[in-house]
Amino acid sequence: MLTDRRTRPFSRLLLAVPVAALALSLAACGGSARPAADDVADGIQKVYEDQGLGEVMTDDVASCFAEALVDSDLSDETLTYIANGEDKQKNEEEKALTTQILQDKQEECLAQ
Repeated sequence: MLTDRRTRPFSRLLLAVPVAALALSLAACGGSARPAADDVADGIQKVYEDQGLGEVMTDDVASCFAEALVDSDLSDETLTYIANGEDKQKNEEEKALTTQILQDKQEECLAQ
């Protein structure tokens, strides 16, 4: 047990450093939250515009697809790629799931 009062503040400071570092690292990871449907819809529109198909993807159609994607089992990573306007998925399994969701929702969303 420490009895010297002069060393206590220093030892407490040393204990606080790892706690502060952990808090900062967790705060930095805060950007990994699931993207909102509006952000995913914007990304979908960008992907279609980049492919010269911008007129096909209206706001309503993109929102319909985005809501289905966000409500799915797709990872936050894949949704972030889409929200950033990237035609990219985390892995082949997620690529297949993305394609399946879009195909399943095509009739409903294009009727918007």
